[in-house]
Amino acid sequence: MEPTASEIRIDIAPLLRVYQDGRIERLLGTQTVPPGLDPKTNVESKDVVYSQEIAQSVRIYVPGTVVTSAQKLPLLVYFHGGAFCIETAFSPTYHNYLNALVSEAKIVAVSVDYRRGPEHPIPAAYDDSWTALKWVASHYDGNGPEQWLNRYADFENVYLSGDSAGANIAHHIATKTSKEKLDGMNLVGIILTHPYFWGKEPVGDEDKNPAVRAKIEGLWRLASPTTSGSDDPLINPIDDQSFGRFLGCKRVLICVAEKDILRYRGWYYCEKLKNSGWDGEVEVVEAEGEDHVFHLSKPCCSNAVAKLKKVAEFMNQGKA
Repeated sequence: MEPTASEIRIDIAPLLRVYQDGRIERLLGTQTVPPGLDPKTNVESKDVVYSQEIAQSVRIYVPGTVVTSAQKLPLLVYFHGGAFCIETAFSPTYHNYLNALVSEAKIVAVSVDYRRGPEHPIPAAYDDSWTALKWVASHYDGNGPEQWLNRYADFENVYLSGDSAGANIAHHIATKTSKEKLDGMNLVGIILTHPYFWGKEPVGDEDKNPAVRAKIEGLWRLASPTTSGSDDPLINPIDDQSFGRFLGCKRVLICVAEKDILRYRGWYYCEKLKNSGWDGEVEVVEAEGEDHVFHLSKPCCSNAVAKLKKVAEFMNQGKA
Protein backbone atom coordinates (compact mmCIF):
# COMPACT_ATOMS: atom_id res chain seq x y z
CA MET A 1 0.00 0.00 0.00
CA GLU A 2 1.42 3.35 -1.09
CA PRO A 3 2.07 5.86 1.71
CA THR A 4 -0.05 9.00 1.81
CA ALA A 5 1.46 12.45 1.48
CA SER A 6 0.54 13.23 5.09
CA GLU A 7 2.67 10.31 6.30
CA ILE A 8 5.80 11.48 4.48
CA ARG A 9 7.96 14.21 5.99
CA ILE A 10 10.70 14.28 3.34
CA ASP A 11 10.33 12.73 -0.11
CA ILE A 12 13.54 12.44 -2.13
CA ALA A 13 12.38 9.74 -4.53
CA PRO A 14 13.94 7.81 -6.16
CA LEU A 15 16.52 7.82 -3.33
CA LEU A 16 14.58 7.67 -0.05
CA ARG A 17 11.65 8.84 2.02
CA VAL A 18 11.56 9.98 5.63
CA TYR A 19 8.25 9.51 7.43
CA GLN A 20 6.59 11.56 10.13
CA ASP A 21 7.19 8.76 12.65
CA GLY A 22 10.95 8.89 11.90
CA ARG A 23 11.02 5.76 9.77
CA ILE A 24 13.40 5.87 6.79
CA GLU A 25 12.60 4.00 3.59
CA ARG A 26 15.52 3.63 1.20
CA LEU A 27 14.33 3.15 -2.36
CA LEU A 28 17.72 2.42 -3.92
CA GLY A 29 20.90 0.62 -2.92
CA THR A 30 19.31 -1.80 -0.45
CA GLN A 31 20.37 -5.07 -2.06
CA THR A 32 23.62 -6.73 -0.96
CA VAL A 33 25.72 -9.61 -2.29
CA PRO A 34 28.21 -11.80 -0.41
CA PRO A 35 31.98 -11.68 -1.00
CA GLY A 36 33.87 -14.55 -2.59
CA LEU A 37 35.50 -15.61 -5.83
CA ASP A 38 34.04 -13.87 -8.89
CA PRO A 39 34.26 -16.38 -11.75
CA LYS A 40 34.02 -13.69 -14.43
CA THR A 41 37.08 -11.70 -13.27
CA ASN A 42 38.88 -14.24 -11.06
CA VAL A 43 38.92 -11.60 -8.32
CA GLU A 44 38.47 -12.78 -4.75
CA SER A 45 36.92 -10.72 -1.96
CA LYS A 46 36.25 -10.93 1.77
CA ASP A 47 34.59 -8.75 4.43
CA VAL A 48 36.58 -7.65 7.47
CA VAL A 49 35.47 -5.52 10.43
CA TYR A 50 37.60 -2.38 10.73
CA SER A 51 35.85 -1.03 13.83
CA GLN A 52 34.06 -3.09 16.45
CA GLU A 53 32.96 0.11 18.16
CA ILE A 54 30.80 1.27 15.24
CA ALA A 55 30.27 -2.24 13.78
CA GLN A 56 31.55 -1.28 10.32
CA SER A 57 33.40 -3.40 7.76
CA VAL A 58 35.41 -3.14 4.58
CA ARG A 59 35.30 -5.45 1.59
CA ILE A 60 38.81 -6.34 0.40
CA TYR A 61 39.49 -7.42 -3.19
CA VAL A 62 42.57 -9.14 -4.64
CA PRO A 63 43.15 -10.33 -8.22
CA GLY A 64 43.48 -14.07 -8.76
CA THR A 65 47.05 -13.67 -10.01
CA VAL A 66 48.27 -12.16 -6.74
CA VAL A 67 48.68 -15.46 -4.90
CA THR A 68 51.26 -16.62 -7.44
CA SER A 69 53.25 -13.38 -7.44
CA ALA A 70 55.71 -12.04 -4.90
CA GLN A 71 55.24 -8.49 -6.21
CA LYS A 72 53.10 -6.21 -4.06
CA LEU A 73 50.30 -4.33 -5.81
CA PRO A 74 49.01 -0.74 -5.73
CA LEU A 75 46.38 -0.24 -3.03
CA LEU A 76 43.08 1.52 -3.69
CA VAL A 77 40.81 2.62 -0.85
CA TYR A 78 37.32 3.22 -2.26
CA PHE A 79 34.36 5.13 -0.80
CA HIS A 80 30.93 4.41 -2.27
CA GLY A 81 28.49 7.11 -3.33
CA GLY A 82 24.82 7.64 -2.54
CA ALA A 83 24.45 11.23 -1.27
CA PHE A 84 25.75 10.08 2.15
CA CYS A 85 22.34 8.38 2.62
CA ILE A 86 21.99 5.29 0.44
CA GLU A 87 24.06 2.38 -0.95
CA THR A 88 26.70 0.26 0.77
CA ALA A 89 30.08 -1.25 0.02
CA PHE A 90 28.29 -4.60 -0.31
CA SER A 91 25.72 -3.72 -2.97
CA PRO A 92 25.91 -5.55 -6.32
CA THR A 93 26.58 -2.20 -7.98
CA TYR A 94 29.83 -1.60 -6.12
CA HIS A 95 30.80 -5.26 -5.83
CA ASN A 96 30.67 -5.66 -9.61
CA TYR A 97 32.52 -2.38 -10.21
CA LEU A 98 35.35 -3.23 -7.81
CA ASN A 99 35.70 -6.74 -9.25
CA ALA A 100 36.07 -5.27 -12.73
CA LEU A 101 38.49 -2.52 -11.65
CA VAL A 102 40.70 -4.85 -9.61
CA SER A 103 40.87 -7.28 -12.53
CA GLU A 104 41.71 -4.55 -15.04
CA ALA A 105 44.24 -2.65 -12.92
CA LYS A 106 45.81 -5.58 -11.04
CA ILE A 107 45.50 -3.82 -7.71
CA VAL A 108 44.34 -4.56 -4.17
CA ALA A 109 41.16 -2.65 -3.28
CA VAL A 110 39.50 -1.88 0.04
CA SER A 111 35.88 -0.78 -0.31
CA VAL A 112 34.76 1.09 2.82
CA ASP A 113 31.31 0.88 4.36
CA TYR A 114 30.40 3.83 6.56
CA ARG A 115 27.42 4.98 8.59
CA ARG A 116 24.88 6.94 6.55
CA GLY A 117 22.52 9.80 7.12
CA PRO A 118 20.00 10.75 8.15
CA GLU A 119 20.26 8.26 11.05
CA HIS A 120 23.97 9.03 11.38
CA PRO A 121 24.43 12.61 10.18
CA ILE A 122 27.62 14.16 8.89
CA PRO A 123 30.41 13.97 10.05
CA ALA A 124 29.84 10.22 10.69
CA ALA A 125 30.69 9.28 7.09
CA TYR A 126 33.98 11.22 7.24
CA ASP A 127 34.86 9.94 10.70
CA ASP A 128 34.22 6.32 9.73
CA SER A 129 36.19 6.68 6.50
CA TRP A 130 39.15 8.09 8.40
CA THR A 131 38.91 5.26 10.94
CA ALA A 132 38.92 2.77 8.05
CA LEU A 133 41.97 4.37 6.44
CA LYS A 134 43.86 4.29 9.74
CA TRP A 135 42.97 0.60 10.05
CA VAL A 136 44.25 -0.03 6.52
CA ALA A 137 47.46 1.90 7.22
CA SER A 138 48.11 -0.23 10.32
CA HIS A 139 49.21 -3.01 7.94
CA TYR A 140 52.11 -1.06 6.40
CA ASP A 141 54.81 -3.09 8.18
CA GLY A 142 53.20 -6.46 7.45
CA ASN A 143 51.96 -6.91 11.02
CA GLY A 144 48.33 -5.82 10.71
CA PRO A 145 45.32 -8.01 11.55
CA GLU A 146 44.41 -8.80 7.90
CA GLN A 147 46.82 -11.05 6.00
CA TRP A 148 45.73 -10.01 2.50
CA LEU A 149 46.83 -6.44 3.22
CA ASN A 150 50.03 -7.60 4.94
CA ARG A 151 51.01 -9.81 2.00
CA TYR A 152 49.74 -8.12 -1.14
CA ALA A 153 49.36 -4.33 -0.66
CA ASP A 154 52.08 -1.85 -1.59
CA PHE A 155 51.78 0.93 0.98
CA GLU A 156 54.18 3.12 -0.99
CA ASN A 157 51.60 3.20 -3.79
CA VAL A 158 48.20 4.12 -2.31
CA TYR A 159 45.20 5.76 -3.99
CA LEU A 160 41.87 7.03 -2.71
CA SER A 161 38.77 7.10 -4.87
CA GLY A 162 35.00 7.31 -4.82
CA ASP A 163 32.01 8.37 -6.85
CA SER A 164 29.63 11.25 -6.05
CA ALA A 165 29.51 11.50 -2.22
CA GLY A 166 32.38 8.99 -2.12
CA ALA A 167 34.50 11.34 -4.23
CA ASN A 168 33.70 14.11 -1.76
CA ILE A 169 34.90 11.82 1.04
CA ALA A 170 38.06 10.91 -0.88
CA HIS A 171 38.97 14.60 -1.22
CA HIS A 172 38.47 15.34 2.47
CA ILE A 173 40.33 12.22 3.60
CA ALA A 174 43.24 13.06 1.27
CA THR A 175 43.34 16.54 2.82
CA LYS A 176 43.34 15.07 6.31
CA THR A 177 46.34 12.83 5.51
CA SER A 178 48.48 15.94 5.00
CA LYS A 179 47.57 17.20 8.47
CA GLU A 180 47.55 13.87 10.35
CA LYS A 181 50.28 11.72 8.81
CA LEU A 182 49.75 7.96 8.73
CA ASP A 183 52.97 6.05 9.27
CA GLY A 184 54.19 3.94 6.39
CA MET A 185 51.53 4.98 3.87
CA ASN A 186 52.35 7.03 0.77
CA LEU A 187 49.26 8.56 -0.85
CA VAL A 188 50.14 8.90 -4.53
CA GLY A 189 46.85 10.17 -5.92
CA ILE A 190 43.08 10.48 -5.78
CA ILE A 191 40.45 9.64 -8.39
CA LEU A 192 37.26 11.68 -8.08
CA THR A 193 34.34 10.36 -10.16
CA HIS A 194 31.40 12.75 -10.64
CA PRO A 195 32.27 14.42 -7.32
CA TYR A 196 29.41 15.65 -5.15
CA PHE A 197 30.40 19.25 -4.50
CA TRP A 198 28.04 22.19 -4.56
CA GLY A 199 27.86 25.90 -3.72
CA LYS A 200 25.47 28.78 -3.28
CA GLU A 201 26.59 30.49 -6.48
CA PRO A 202 26.49 28.60 -9.82
CA VAL A 203 29.79 27.92 -11.59
CA GLY A 204 30.24 27.68 -15.35
CA ASP A 205 26.95 26.82 -17.08
CA GLU A 206 25.62 25.08 -13.98
CA ASP A 207 21.82 24.97 -13.57
CA LYS A 208 20.62 28.31 -12.14
CA ASN A 209 17.02 27.21 -11.47
CA PRO A 210 16.37 28.05 -7.78
CA ALA A 211 14.17 24.96 -7.34
CA VAL A 212 16.88 22.65 -8.69
CA ARG A 213 19.55 24.24 -6.56
CA ALA A 214 17.35 24.09 -3.48
CA LYS A 215 16.71 20.38 -4.07
CA ILE A 216 20.44 19.62 -4.14
CA GLU A 217 21.02 21.72 -1.02
CA GLY A 218 18.08 19.93 0.63
CA LEU A 219 19.70 16.57 -0.05
CA TRP A 220 22.88 17.81 1.61
CA ARG A 221 20.90 19.15 4.59
CA LEU A 222 19.25 15.75 5.02
CA ALA A 223 22.69 14.19 5.56
CA SER A 224 24.06 17.21 7.43
CA PRO A 225 21.24 18.92 9.39
CA THR A 226 23.59 21.28 11.25
CA THR A 227 25.25 22.55 8.05
CA SER A 228 25.58 26.24 7.26
CA GLY A 229 24.29 25.47 3.75
CA SER A 230 25.69 25.04 0.25
CA ASP A 231 28.89 26.92 1.06
CA ASP A 232 29.74 24.66 3.99
CA PRO A 233 33.40 23.70 3.33
CA LEU A 234 32.41 20.02 3.46
CA ILE A 235 30.14 20.33 0.40
CA ASN A 236 32.00 23.30 -1.12
CA PRO A 237 35.68 22.84 -0.28
CA ILE A 238 36.69 24.42 -3.59
CA ASP A 239 35.90 27.96 -2.42
CA ASP A 240 37.64 27.48 0.91
CA GLN A 241 40.70 29.74 1.22
CA SER A 242 42.94 26.78 2.05
CA PHE A 243 41.77 24.64 -0.89
CA GLY A 244 44.63 22.69 -2.45
CA ARG A 245 47.26 23.73 0.05
CA PHE A 246 46.79 20.63 2.19
CA LEU A 247 45.87 18.05 -0.44
CA GLY A 248 47.99 15.09 0.61
CA CYS A 249 48.98 13.79 -2.84
CA LYS A 250 50.61 14.89 -6.09
CA ARG A 251 48.27 13.36 -8.67
CA VAL A 252 44.53 13.88 -9.21
CA LEU A 253 42.20 12.41 -11.84
CA ILE A 254 38.70 13.88 -12.08
CA CYS A 255 36.04 12.05 -14.10
CA VAL A 256 32.96 14.02 -15.17
CA ALA A 257 29.96 13.27 -17.38
CA GLU A 258 28.56 15.69 -19.96
CA LYS A 259 24.92 15.50 -18.80
CA ASP A 260 25.64 15.39 -15.06
CA ILE A 261 24.42 18.42 -13.11
CA LEU A 262 27.63 18.14 -11.05
CA ARG A 263 29.84 18.25 -14.15
CA TYR A 264 30.91 21.88 -13.74
CA ARG A 265 32.02 21.30 -10.15
CA GLY A 266 34.56 18.78 -11.42
CA TRP A 267 35.98 21.26 -13.92
CA TYR A 268 35.90 24.00 -11.28
CA TYR A 269 37.85 21.76 -8.89
CA CYS A 270 40.53 21.31 -11.55
CA GLU A 271 40.75 25.03 -12.34
CA LYS A 272 40.98 26.10 -8.71
CA LEU A 273 43.47 23.35 -7.85
CA LYS A 274 45.79 24.48 -10.65
CA ASN A 275 45.66 28.04 -9.32
CA SER A 276 45.99 27.14 -5.63
CA GLY A 277 49.75 26.73 -5.51
CA TRP A 278 49.35 22.97 -5.16
CA ASP A 279 52.43 21.25 -6.58
CA GLY A 280 50.97 18.35 -8.53
CA GLU A 281 49.32 17.12 -11.73
CA VAL A 282 45.56 17.20 -12.26
CA GLU A 283 43.59 15.88 -15.23
CA VAL A 284 39.89 15.90 -16.14
CA VAL A 285 38.29 13.22 -18.32
CA GLU A 286 34.76 13.86 -19.60
CA ALA A 287 32.38 11.21 -20.91
CA GLU A 288 30.28 12.60 -23.74
CA GLY A 289 26.54 12.08 -23.66
CA GLU A 290 26.56 10.45 -20.21
CA ASP A 291 24.88 11.29 -16.90
CA HIS A 292 25.73 10.91 -13.22
CA VAL A 293 27.43 7.58 -12.30
CA PHE A 294 26.57 6.10 -15.71
CA HIS A 295 29.50 3.68 -15.38
CA LEU A 296 27.73 1.94 -12.50
CA SER A 297 24.34 1.58 -14.20
CA LYS A 298 25.79 0.79 -17.66
CA PRO A 299 29.14 -0.91 -16.93
CA CYS A 300 29.43 -2.52 -20.36
CA CYS A 301 28.87 0.62 -22.47
CA SER A 302 31.88 1.93 -24.40
CA ASN A 303 32.28 5.04 -22.23
CA ALA A 304 32.22 2.96 -19.03
CA VAL A 305 34.82 0.57 -20.42
CA ALA A 306 37.01 3.51 -21.47
CA LYS A 307 36.65 5.09 -18.03
CA LEU A 308 37.62 1.84 -16.31
CA LYS A 309 40.74 1.55 -18.45
CA LYS A 310 41.66 5.20 -17.78
CA VAL A 311 41.38 4.76 -14.00
CA ALA A 312 43.44 1.55 -14.16
CA GLU A 313 46.08 3.28 -16.25
CA PHE A 314 46.20 6.21 -13.83
CA MET A 315 46.98 3.92 -10.91
CA ASN A 316 49.55 1.89 -12.80
CA GLN A 317 51.44 5.03 -13.87
CA GLY A 318 52.36 5.49 -10.24
CA LYS A 319 54.16 2.16 -9.96
CA ALA A 320 57.81 2.42 -9.02
